[in-house]
Amino acid sequence: MEERGNVLMQKYELGRMLGQGNFAKVYHARDLRTGNSVAIKIIDKERILKAGLVDQTKREISIMGLFKHPNVLQLYEVLATKTKIYFIMEYAKGGQLFNKLAKGRFQENLARHYFQQLISAIDFCHSNGVYHRDLKPENLLLDESGNLKVADFGLSALVESHRQGILLHTTCGTPSYVAPEIINKKGYDGAKADIWSCGVILYVLLAGQLPFRDVNLMELYRKICRAKYRCPKWFSFEARKLLFRILDPNPDTRISISKIRESSWFKNGFTSKADRMKTPVLDVEDSFKADPSLGLSENESGATSEANQALVQPTNLNAFDIISLSAGFNLSVLFARDNERKDVKFMSVHSASSIISAIEDMARVVGLSITKIEGGLLRLERSSAGRMEPISIDTEIFEFTSSFHLIEMKYSGDSVEYQKMLEEEIRPALREIVFAWQDEQQQQ
Repeated sequence: MEERGNVLMQKYELGRMLGQGNFAKVYHARDLRTGNSVAIKIIDKERILKAGLVDQTKREISIMGLFKHPNVLQLYEVLATKTKIYFIMEYAKGGQLFNKLAKGRFQENLARHYFQQLISAIDFCHSNGVYHRDLKPENLLLDESGNLKVADFGLSALVESHRQGILLHTTCGTPSYVAPEIINKKGYDGAKADIWSCGVILYVLLAGQLPFRDVNLMELYRKICRAKYRCPKWFSFEARKLLFRILDPNPDTRISISKIRESSWFKNGFTSKADRMKTPVLDVEDSFKADPSLGLSENESGATSEANQALVQPTNLNAFDIISLSAGFNLSVLFARDNERKDVKFMSVHSASSIISAIEDMARVVGLSITKIEGGLLRLERSSAGRMEPISIDTEIFEFTSSFHLIEMKYSGDSVEYQKMLEEEIRPALREIVFAWQDEQQQQ
């Protein structure tokens, strides 16, 4: 369905296919708002569900959305429909570094340049608790200026930064680039395993071939575990020295990234421009203006009341918040097998002030008191006890645009009485402002 010339959600014009895998296709596309080129990775939801890759896909989204770095491929936006998930990403016009290597080895200065950018990116990832675990030239892209971009975080691990010394146990990666401790299956440090892979990549850049090669997989693993390799005669002494310390089969004595950066070979010509940049990747105004597929009107407005605005202000969301909250764009909802949540959500195409007025009117009719609490919430309460205890409903308004909001209602108290109140009183009273209730949308 995603053929050339199609427009995705009236935001991106799809162009030629850049690549295809078992579960996804990648297209070149043009952002209709800016005219800039982007890459769109289109993932088939049904296939990843059947293959058990839901967690991997979620992990890739969460990790790529953590930060922005000049040498990490940027994820701009995530969109989803009932059958597809769309990653809107930075377009790396230069393609895979692997394809450039196919023409032969690099001169030492060029190899060092790419290695410096790789280490800069991986150092940044590690400082944010992210370990790539599948570093290889196929996952390194180049932009139109020849700058390296680390991509494909599908096998990455995300570890809380304060949990120092934690060991990973998942065996993953590409055989020729995998660290000895991963092969030994005794637990490994994600940072040290990535450093080993960076060393293999450096060797490939300088030599034009892999340091560990064998048609027999078990023999290949034996060579890796013994660090059995030879440097070609054109390797400089400083490059050999650094490789020896990186391709150390003992992770406890393997060189750290900080020591790599201090080495004379690495520092030669290195500039750390934007080396530690960390900024929010997505902004709601750029990433999710009223989606035309929802039939929303940007110009719809309601009367504004100073009293209403003083009562509560809607919460602004970025695209990853939207994914977590909105039924139509919620990856968790798309993947979920059970729906046991107690909260109720609905979408509205009215202004925030109109929604607040409608909630106030509903509360008066139903007999609920209204209190503004810290964080911009409205608390609706019925003081008289029902069968067991009073009802309390915390209501929060999330703003996508000025005329598109998601309202979340979380209750505490007697669930039987709350459900009766919801169906017989709250839903009918809010009918005029509700575009769609989330539970009804999911059932459809």
